[in-house]
Amino acid sequence: MSNLDLAEDIREHQVSCKPMELYVFMDPMNPTCWELQSIIRKLQIEYGHYFSMRMILSTQLSALNMSVKNADMTGDDLEHPALPSVAIKAAELQGKRAGNRFLHKLQEQLFLQSRNVTSYDVLLEIAEEAELDQAEFKDDFHSVHSAKAFQCDLRITREMEISEVPSIVFFNECIEDEGVKVSGLYSYDVYLTILQEMLGKDRLNRQSPPSLDDLFIKYPTMATHEVASIYNISEQTAERELKKQVLQQKLERIPMQDDTLWKVK
Repeated sequence: MSNLDLAEDIREHQVSCKPMELYVFMDPMNPTCWELQSIIRKLQIEYGHYFSMRMILSTQLSALNMSVKNADMTGDDLEHPALPSVAIKAAELQGKRAGNRFLHKLQEQLFLQSRNVTSYDVLLEIAEEAELDQAEFKDDFHSVHSAKAFQCDLRITREMEISEVPSIVFFNECIEDEGVKVSGLYSYDVYLTILQEMLGKDRLNRQSPPSLDDLFIKYPTMATHEVASIYNISEQTAERELKKQVLQQKLERIPMQDDTLWKVK
């Protein structure tokens, strides 16, 4: 992807037909950013008709005195803290959904399996699990385009003066208005209140959640607490319904140390 393509992508978001746009700044290796993912999913399901969203990778490399510019992207024996972000950008070149799938699989491997996601070999495994085109992923990873796309995100992070991740900047359709920046992690209701206030509405039209089948088409792997939150039910009720899906051979149950994941079979 060229710099022109990146500029066009930014403009495309700016002229979105939806009245709001959210810039979500995150570090894929930050556990608080991982927690934010569940909130974003629920917000998209219930009120996604009001906003578009752009994910900006803001990996903190300054403390390590490293830059993606200094990483050798030509070999296979690679390990560097910038590699996960470069890999996400490579995955995004196969489409936004592919990029989101890869991001979520990467975070699962990091936070639930304690894998070393700064290793190129592990990133290749994640790409395979995310059902990406392996040859294309390797080519894109080693190309200059993915590194430049990541550098573009870092530039946006600096220009918007983002000093903490996660952060979300809310923009309305009036380009003269400044965005509302929310730094840190808050409850779902806080983000919903900001969305409502910026839209200037007394009440927003909430969309009903999809069926479990459709939910897992959109998000192939989900935790019990995520499903419970989306359907506003207890975790016990969610687990009971999810177990039914396992019996019907639609889902696979993956017990983890601190949670249970459910994956499309």
